[in-house]
Amino acid sequence: MPAAATGGRAADVPPTGSAGPFDASTTIRLVMRTMRPVHDANCSVACTADIIGSKWTALIVHDLSEGPRRFSELERSCPGISPRTLSERLRVLEQESIIVRRSYAESPPRVEYELTAKGQGLLPIIDAMRSFGHEWLVEEHGHTHEVPATERAAI
Repeated sequence: MPAAATGGRAADVPPTGSAGPFDASTTIRLVMRTMRPVHDANCSVACTADIIGSKWTALIVHDLSEGPRRFSELERSCPGISPRTLSERLRVLEQESIIVRRSYAESPPRVEYELTAKGQGLLPIIDAMRSFGHEWLVEEHGHTHEVPATERAAI
């Protein structure tokens, strides 16, 4: 039975024929898979995870949710990120049209990064991560975010 016929839900299907351990009164419960069998380039979850699954990326998107930020502001808000990694993450987000990079012809030159409409579309995911963290990963649940001693000095 096609998934469309059941709306992607379980379906009760009477057995056909007399083969096997089932009789005419037996009902077989089929569960129809609603997701793609393989997480490939056509899988929306895999494509989204490709973008925001890299270390620091969700934090960068979170920071930019409050408005445009300069490189140095983003660097300070993510203790432990190297300038090279931050540049790389920003470049990927720009290539994916998640952020826009704006250069201002001033002296000294000023560059700001800001979320695009596509980037703002990620904010419900960031908000869900925040809610999960508050509910499940706060100290009263035994989870702490350890900052290595070398990074604590920079804070």
